[in-house]
Amino acid sequence: MKKTILTITLNPSVDKSSSVQNIIPEKKLRCNSPKYEAGGGGINVSRALKRLGILSDTFFTSGGRTGMLLEELLHSEQLDALSFHVAAETRENFTVSDISDKKQYRFGFPGESLTQEEQKEILNNIDVMNQVPDFIVISGSLPIGVDRKFMKQLINICKTKGSKLIVDSSGKLLKTAVEEGVFLLKPNIGELASLAGKEKLEDSEIHKTAQLIISQGKAEVVVVSLGSQGAVLFSATEQIQIKAPAVDVKSTVGAGDSMIAGMLSVLIQRGNYKEVLAMGVACGSATTMAEGSGLFAKENVEHLFEEIQKQQIK
Repeated sequence: MKKTILTITLNPSVDKSSSVQNIIPEKKLRCNSPKYEAGGGGINVSRALKRLGILSDTFFTSGGRTGMLLEELLHSEQLDALSFHVAAETRENFTVSDISDKKQYRFGFPGESLTQEEQKEILNNIDVMNQVPDFIVISGSLPIGVDRKFMKQLINICKTKGSKLIVDSSGKLLKTAVEEGVFLLKPNIGELASLAGKEKLEDSEIHKTAQLIISQGKAEVVVVSLGSQGAVLFSATEQIQIKAPAVDVKSTVGAGDSMIAGMLSVLIQRGNYKEVLAMGVACGSATTMAEGSGLFAKENVEHLFEEIQKQQIK
């Protein structure tokens, strides 16, 4: 299958997950053997796409011993990894689940800074890529030292290629994406409120804020994640809301990235927006059924997608 998707992860991680019986302060806790998985927004999107049988190129920064482990993990999943080596050590994240009450504790580290020279080389690497993807996904947090000028340049390089740009992030990157204009944005309610300059949004304000972004030409599609309530998709002519199916939630790590992958899997086949959102919700929900930082099982996605489709018919 032709690769029509490029994912970009500027602040990737190696995600370590484990479990323990009873988390108690100031006590030595005997954890179960840890599991290591490649992490970071765009990387998780590519990993999820691979599970759906879709190829993508995965561009990411990599540094130090943790970066070497990250590359090994990606190669073990047979992803087409485009690593950009940097001086700083790649970060780690840690997730631990308490077996006694099924609560999950997530510890995320910020990641080291990118030098100005490294930022220039990243832009050049993206700019000179020969194959022009139909879709480019910029997803995840940003490393220290990356400013709005860099993000503006990156967004415009992607747009100049003629690719449809999808941005799933928060803070400076999300605001810059709105300023420059992209194909699809996927904020949660809190992030959408921040774009509107408010602490929180009422239901009617979610519609108003999303439609304003679209009417101003800042995005063709806005998908607002509602957590356990599912998601709502806005376009110039449609508003589609799909509730998340009831599942046994074990972890929310990677659910948003899986949602992006699910939507992309339909977009590249030119499916309609109802199908796009349904597959996104199915993939996101299926990932919450996995332990630790694991992603969905394809059979769970297929089952949930069918369930959502049936609910839409009623």
